[in-house]
Amino acid sequence: MTDVRLTAWVRGRVQGVGFRWWTRARALELGLAGWARNTDDGRVEVVAQGPETSCAELLGLLRGGNTPGRVDAVVERWSETKGGLRGFVER
Repeated sequence: MTDVRLTAWVRGRVQGVGFRWWTRARALELGLAGWARNTDDGRVEVVAQGPETSCAELLGLLRGGNTPGRVDAVVERWSETKGGLRGFVER
């Protein structure tokens, strides 16, 4: 099983609706490390590291329609893991 880094930018009504908390809970259930933070342009940036299958599952959940608020689009970037991540936090 290969570890990867997923960076996803989520656009829609995703700030102030519990979206980062929900994302953190799903990521922890999947055993991922990383963070979710609000960006100045109204999106939420999600960085998750761990098994590729778990990151893909998180991406599917972000796009799945059962999130808090409203997701209009998700853009993702896949890359190699970087060190220093423990747990999953809201920033």
